[in-house]
Amino acid sequence: MSKSVFYYKPLPKDDTEIEQALQKKAEEHSEEGFWKAYDRLRNEGKPWNHKRMHRIYVALGLPLRRKAKKRLPARVKEPLDVPSELNHTWSMDFVTDV
Repeated sequence: MSKSVFYYKPLPKDDTEIEQALQKKAEEHSEEGFWKAYDRLRNEGKPWNHKRMHRIYVALGLPLRRKAKKRLPARVKEPLDVPSELNHTWSMDFVTDV
């Protein structure tokens, strides 16, 4: 490990402004997720990086719960009816209309 890596002290980041802006957007538009909030803040002229904003967004506990898809109930499988005589059942082919 090099000396520069060992002695490196990162600058303290003040994320309070981003936190307040994200909280405000979450209150105004509670049904919208991160990317909508990010786009709204960018349109207001905020220069923040999306990776930094997402890190703060997750740390604040703002992510929306993903909705699970509802499954249809399994259909009951019934055996096909076998016609008792010829020409008892007819079917039409709707693939072509020539």
